Amino acid sequence: MPPSTEQVFISLGSNLGDRLRHLHMALEGLRTFTTVLRVSSAYESEPVEYTAQPWFLNAVLCLHTPLEPEALLVRMLELERLLGRDRSHQAIPKGPRVLDLDLIAYGERAVDTPTLTLPHPALHRRRFVLQPLAEIAPGWRHPVLGMTAHELLRALPANDGQVRRFAPLEEPTA
Repeated sequence: MPPSTEQVFISLGSNLGDRLRHLHMALEGLRTFTTVLRVSSAYESEPVEYTAQPWFLNAVLCLHTPLEPEALLVRMLELERLLGRDRSHQAIPKGPRVLDLDLIAYGERAVDTPTLTLPHPALHRRRFVLQPLAEIAPGWRHPVLGMTAHELLRALPANDGQVRRFAPLEEPTA
């Protein structure tokens, strides 16, 4: 089946071990079943909700995939598991993790099922997602709120968590 022409956005995060290596491994794993179009820089961000943990590295990818949203989510969760995340033993919700992959948007679709909500319900409140998203797709428009990634980022309170560019996740090609 050919890849969808809809832009799909996935956020990546890691705050245990070699965080940048984990993001690289996730990127390469995602390439085995998607076509990656754009890759943001890696951003270092302070943890939110549960704050007594190491800072995260986060990035966002734009891709095409032949998979429907639910099937893509299943593949993403399997990739997390293969790369060392064990959700069954995560003692602290929002706590430390080797890898976190979130499906944040799938084209202009609004989905609300027991297993998946799109766009991601917290997307518009998370600087650690909006900063890299605005880097690679500033004009992407939230299908429910109607605001662009850039507008959503600008609308966040100034004291809403520290996020700073860390390193390229992928070297630009000439």
